[in-house]
Amino acid sequence: MTDEPNTSAPPPAPAVSVVGPDEGETILLGTTRMRILEDGSTTGHRLGIAESVLAPHTPGPPQHRHAAHDEGFYIVSGAVRFTVGDEDHDATPGTLVMVPPGAPHTFANPGDEPAVMLSTFTPDLYVQYFRDLRDLYAGDGGVTPQAHLRVMGQYATEPAAGADRTSS
Repeated sequence: MTDEPNTSAPPPAPAVSVVGPDEGETILLGTTRMRILEDGSTTGHRLGIAESVLAPHTPGPPQHRHAAHDEGFYIVSGAVRFTVGDEDHDATPGTLVMVPPGAPHTFANPGDEPAVMLSTFTPDLYVQYFRDLRDLYAGDGGVTPQAHLRVMGQYATEPAAGADRTSS
């Protein structure tokens, strides 16, 4: 062994992402405004995070199940109705709803006040789904249930068999 000093530099520290209150990618989806806080680029695509503001009386997507990612919802303000199969759960501020792969679910804001929720996607693949859905809303054909389901299908998501009602 030699007593020579180690002259190699330590590896650079990983980049830290800081997204301020008026920053992030904004996606408009009908009556919902989504702000992408983490698109997976900082987390090695292990995690995506979005903030969504659901206007009053916003209907949910078709009830569906994901095959390839977990989805979490933390209610910041207002109330969001989650439908899981045939059961409704009214989630108020401070409530966390975790949806594992295969669980049928949808959500809506049936109330008279806006609702704000944070959503997580592990891994992050569903962030691109929202970008694709935004493009569908911006197109000439509008968003039909069939078009919505077609975009979902590109991200290992399908309608929930036997649980086809949406929240109201």
